[in-house]
Amino acid sequence: MIIKPGISTLEKCVDDGCRYVLVTVAAKRARMLAKDEECLVACESENPVTKAVTELASGKIGYKAADTQI
Repeated sequence: MIIKPGISTLEKCVDDGCRYVLVTVAAKRARMLAKDEECLVACESENPVTKAVTELASGKIGYKAADTQI
């Protein structure tokens, strides 16, 4: 099974290619889509995770890193 978009493409969508951030952002958006929120890009799949990573790869969603100063 080939996953599209690929992990190399998705890693470029987050700071330093951090997979933890990538998974967190995709999971949060997938939960929103599962609750019948509208998808921001055209996607053939009905799977919320696929829709979420497609949105992420297209630049329609992202995240803002928290400024953590101790």
